[in-house]
Amino acid sequence: MRSRVIMVFAVVAVLLGGVLLVPAAYARLAGDDGSGGGGGGAGSVAAPAPTPPPPPTLAAGPVSVTFKGEFFSWALLDRQTGKISGSSNMTATSSTESMIKAWIVSDYLRQLKDKEPTAALKKAASAAIRDSNDDAANAVYKAAGGSYAVPAGGQPGPVIKRAISICGLTDTKRGNVPKYEGFWSFTRMSPRDAVRLGDCIADGKAAGPKWTKWVLSEMSKVQGTTAAKDQKTKSGGGRWGIINGLPKSITAQGPVSIKNGWTELYYDGNWHVNCLAVNGKWSLAVMLRYPIKSGLDYGAQVCASVATQLVTPQPGAALKVPQQPVGKL
Repeated sequence: MRSRVIMVFAVVAVLLGGVLLVPAAYARLAGDDGSGGGGGGAGSVAAPAPTPPPPPTLAAGPVSVTFKGEFFSWALLDRQTGKISGSSNMTATSSTESMIKAWIVSDYLRQLKDKEPTAALKKAASAAIRDSNDDAANAVYKAAGGSYAVPAGGQPGPVIKRAISICGLTDTKRGNVPKYEGFWSFTRMSPRDAVRLGDCIADGKAAGPKWTKWVLSEMSKVQGTTAAKDQKTKSGGGRWGIINGLPKSITAQGPVSIKNGWTELYYDGNWHVNCLAVNGKWSLAVMLRYPIKSGLDYGAQVCASVATQLVTPQPGAALKVPQQPVGKL
């Protein structure tokens, strides 16, 4: 077929006066396109490299948990857009327990500005976060200006007031358990406010420019499990929950800072369990109340499950995309 086309071009050239005009199309048909292909084939154009998919993250999506308890609520804040999504009751409140220790430490350090804390208080600040040590948290709380006296007028004390004003919290209130109204652990907070608190710590407003990296680093080094050997009377292992529900594809992107809160409260017969985690892209909180008999592991597993379900894209999602049948040419 190609030889016939070449012959036609040659005849036409003769008829036009004997001058052989060779257009680019003729040259390509003759296989002489200057590509040096050797076989006379047309030159090839490299296909553009495919754009790699974005790394996995946490994003708004449905969460399904068969929960057996009094209170289950969660919220996720997208730190790039500021949008908060979550359960329909994400504005409802529960006691913060030790989750609030990350704020107590941040509030104290921010007030120091460029000064260094005493060695004892810096050690206490670390223990309050890493080991969730109550005595250490109490020392830092007092140094930050906190008091256990019942605040007047139903208002929270100064340390919690500053969290509300600095971090833009809207649902946080003073504790309402008689005789414990002034205790930081009984502060009532919603998951919506908890993710705002996590964002506030991560963006530097909570601890200030000098101490933010230190606080986030301490939160990334929380240690200990739910095992009985790691749970003490005034401290406990707190590395569980959300962090256990994240795949390596997310944790490998950079440190995840966490602070959980958990207490068996016999006045209502429930575990009060809270999980907070934050990184450069998101802040996630899960808050629970459920019967003491269910154990701490139950709450840790619920927190992990919420995190796992919010991973986007889900592991193996590409394998589930239906392939279109290839027709015959």
